[in-house]
Amino acid sequence: MLQSNLLQTDRTRLPLGGQTPSNQIDGGGIGDLVKFAVIFARRRYLMIIVTAALVFAAAMLYLRFAPPTYTAQVQILLSNPRAQFVQQQSLVPEPVVDAAQIETQLQMIRSRGIAAAVITQLDLANDPDLTSTRWSFSSLLHRIRNPDQEPEHVSKADVPNEGAIAALLDRLSAYRIGYSKIIEVSYNSSSAERAAEIANAVANAYINDQMNAKFEATRTAASWLQERLHNLNEQALTAERAVSAYKSQNNIVSTGGKSIDEQPVNDLNARLVAARTQTSDAQVKFNRYDAVLRANAAGSSTISAPDAASADVLQSSIINTLRQQYLELSRREADWSARFGRDHLAVVNLRTRIRDIRTSILEEVKRLAETSKNELEAAQQRQQELEKQLGRAVSQSRLTNSAELTIRELESRAKSLRAMHEAFLQHSMGATQQETFPISETRVIFPASPPERKSKPKAKLVLGFGLAAGLALGIGLALLRDVVDRVFRTSSQIEAALDLPCLSLVPLLSSPKAQKSTVRSQQSDEDLRSHTMSNVPTLHRAVIGMPLSRFTEAIRSIKLAIDHTPVKASNQVIGITSALPNEGKTTIAASLAHLIGHSGKRAIVVDCDLRNPSLSAAMAPNATFGLLEVANGKRSLEEALWHDPRTNLAFLPAVRRGPLLHTSEILSAENISKLFDRLRQTYDYVIVDFPPLSPLVDVRVTASLVDCYVLVVEWGRTKIDVVQHALHTAPTISDSLIGVVLNKTDIRAMARYDAHRSDYYDDSHYVRYGLSDS
Repeated sequence: MLQSNLLQTDRTRLPLGGQTPSNQIDGGGIGDLVKFAVIFARRRYLMIIVTAALVFAAAMLYLRFAPPTYTAQVQILLSNPRAQFVQQQSLVPEPVVDAAQIETQLQMIRSRGIAAAVITQLDLANDPDLTSTRWSFSSLLHRIRNPDQEPEHVSKADVPNEGAIAALLDRLSAYRIGYSKIIEVSYNSSSAERAAEIANAVANAYINDQMNAKFEATRTAASWLQERLHNLNEQALTAERAVSAYKSQNNIVSTGGKSIDEQPVNDLNARLVAARTQTSDAQVKFNRYDAVLRANAAGSSTISAPDAASADVLQSSIINTLRQQYLELSRREADWSARFGRDHLAVVNLRTRIRDIRTSILEEVKRLAETSKNELEAAQQRQQELEKQLGRAVSQSRLTNSAELTIRELESRAKSLRAMHEAFLQHSMGATQQETFPISETRVIFPASPPERKSKPKAKLVLGFGLAAGLALGIGLALLRDVVDRVFRTSSQIEAALDLPCLSLVPLLSSPKAQKSTVRSQQSDEDLRSHTMSNVPTLHRAVIGMPLSRFTEAIRSIKLAIDHTPVKASNQVIGITSALPNEGKTTIAASLAHLIGHSGKRAIVVDCDLRNPSLSAAMAPNATFGLLEVANGKRSLEEALWHDPRTNLAFLPAVRRGPLLHTSEILSAENISKLFDRLRQTYDYVIVDFPPLSPLVDVRVTASLVDCYVLVVEWGRTKIDVVQHALHTAPTISDSLIGVVLNKTDIRAMARYDAHRSDYYDDSHYVRYGLSDS
């Protein structure tokens, strides 16, 4: 049952976008999910059960009327190993069995040629399974694919009709078993014997087709070999005659095929390689001397010691001697400069001697560089001379050996043709022998036998699938209904969609039939003169007649929220409105006013629904003047007020004498504002029943009259989008709203919608404190 106490929630703590608070999710986890599923099932169990039953019944009807189907399987092995001598003599290469090759064989098994051969062999042209005389899914699919083709009931003698071939292929399937070279062929038929017969016939037709194809290929290859042998023999004889004739013409005797001029050319090649090596070495040596000279140019004041790059320079004994002297004098010059100073006569003399030794070293290096340059020029001359000699020798060798080259070419061609002739002759003899021994790479390893039980339809599978599909469809439809059910049913929806706290969840009360025709006669003249409300509807006084009911507790929650809302310090004037008519705002306003009056507070309820004063019609149907007359000054406030003797509640009705065209202007007038100021001074609480937001704009001009608003929303009827739009178009009202009241709530159904608070609506919580529905 719905908990009717106040659900006071700070706006800053409300979950947005309809999301559950994170602490709720973390704390509940799988338990909350299971609880939600159970509550969802309780809420939509009837739809789920009916949908599942209908789908299950359809599955049973299908099992009852669907024709049985038997499936026979036959297994075929690809790449059947052949005898060794057959492999050696075969003209057709062994096929490489890979994924593409196996897929090709699968398509060949399901080809139209194999199907036509089986139909012709078994005389299946008029078989009931392959003709349109019997209903089947394959025939229906064939008719959809070929709408213009008329069914052929009788086939011609040797030509199967297209419908029979298509029907057989629809019932035939072939697939590879795992990653092996085994193919399993299956055929579906209404007869177990016919299924096995056709499956075996398909396998045999496929193997015969393979053998015929290989036999034809072998015979074609043998014929081509015979013709090719004859041509190769003629070409070889012609080439051999040409070799003999050329030798006779040029008086050439074979000496092993080696030319006389080959040896001089080889010697010159070897000498030229040696000369190029000497030239390269001389060039490297000269480059090293030149590098030393550039490093110790005349403009440099000091000479550096030769390093690894000048190894040739260090091989000279003269330079080594001078270098040792140079290093010794440099050491002494550094020592004396430190002891006697750089300008001392002895130090100056040492520097002069160092300079002389440096000049001597450079002169010696220049001499060695000149010598190396001469050696380089000599090596280059020898290399050029050898290159010229080699060129002349090669030219002469080409002229003298042209005849031998021609002979070699003729002999090579003759040998090639003769070798090709011998190879083709051997293959031709093997092909001739193989024509009498045809064999296929495929064989049947497990023939088909009549199946003992039908393969389709499978009762357990169909019934299980029907039940599962029915449950899934039922759950889907239930979820769809929940998604499209865009109405307010829980306080969480209000808080998430409107960003407002839910002040109370008011249960639905059955309203007694009002006897409007006798209301006027039942009131005494004294009550009319004193403006006493003696016949207030029972629904409006439910808070007095049922003080321990959930309805009364819900109204107390509204009053508590008004008294303790943090928006304003004083909430003396409270406006009650709704988004649409007939949501129960008038009942909430009257009940709240009676509750406040019964508690001893000075309370007044004002009917400001000028176009439809339903509260006035219920509480003061005999009133002849009211709010408008008091505001215009035609009547005093005391004259227009009606009183309830049981609750000490005051009521200011609104009397409608004719059509009111500018009610919003009336409510925004200064005299109405002054009237409300007077009511503030006189009463503790002023409860105002306003018209709804969506049809009229009257409420939008009353922001200056009231302290806060309470929005009434009907449970299970008011659309969320409508309320959001109404508040969006009335921002002044939205800013002053302290919360929302979910009215006319189905208490027993709430536990099926609020998953996280389903245990919160148990009757035991209310019975323990003496509360009840009535």
